[in-house]
Amino acid sequence: MQVFETIGAFRAARTAYPTLGFVPTMGFLHEGHLGLVRQAKAENGAVAVSIFVNPKQFGPNEDYASYPRDPERDLALLKEAGADLVFLPTPDVLYRPGSGTRIDVGGVAEELEGQSRPGHFSGVATVVTKLFNIVQPQRAYFGQKDAQQCAVVRRFVADLDIPVEIVVCDIAREADGLARSSRNVRLTTENRQKAPALFQALQEAARLFRRGERDVDVLENAMRVVLIEAGLPDIDYATVVNADTFRREQPCSDNALALLAVRAGEVRLIDNMPL
Repeated sequence: MQVFETIGAFRAARTAYPTLGFVPTMGFLHEGHLGLVRQAKAENGAVAVSIFVNPKQFGPNEDYASYPRDPERDLALLKEAGADLVFLPTPDVLYRPGSGTRIDVGGVAEELEGQSRPGHFSGVATVVTKLFNIVQPQRAYFGQKDAQQCAVVRRFVADLDIPVEIVVCDIAREADGLARSSRNVRLTTENRQKAPALFQALQEAARLFRRGERDVDVLENAMRVVLIEAGLPDIDYATVVNADTFRREQPCSDNALALLAVRAGEVRLIDNMPL
């Protein structure tokens, strides 16, 4: 496994691989990330991973400074998972002095997380586009947990004619259903015990949907009841949207996606489930 901190060094090494899968991450890796790495390795023969906590996708009151970081641990895990190339840049490498270009996606990026976290998806689109240009993969792998992010990436890849296939993989979950996330390590013991309620709320919406319920208000209220009864009343959103547009439809269609964003103490958790 080769590790590079500069664009030039990475690009020089990348030429040795005719086909390359790519997994962009912000580090502090968990089994969800490693599953993406293994799938990319199996489907492409070689895989590159980036580790970069992107300051441009964090708002002024968000957790950029406290976002967990442990590059030595990450590199050991990546080596075991079979990564071939690792790109580990610093912010001044990706954002050189005077850099001012940003990508604004619009449409699907304006809903939900786009409203809750202004500028977030512009930061995501900008850094991922830069990484695609540097890595030049044939396929890039993302987790379904960040469902709206996946939709945003697909949108700008299509709009900008970037020659990369976007592969979205199933959510990796703990035994109790909690979606795996680097932020989970910051949950208190009490909030960790409450956190599986997100998965339980999504399951309740799915249960009602399977019984024929298509009233979005009913589905959303059912999720909120589960969360509040579990002691998680700080709900940013609990909604059902069209999985393509991320817009709320009443009644919902068969292409419905339930999404949650909930604060458990200082930690903001997200999860989703296709209905």
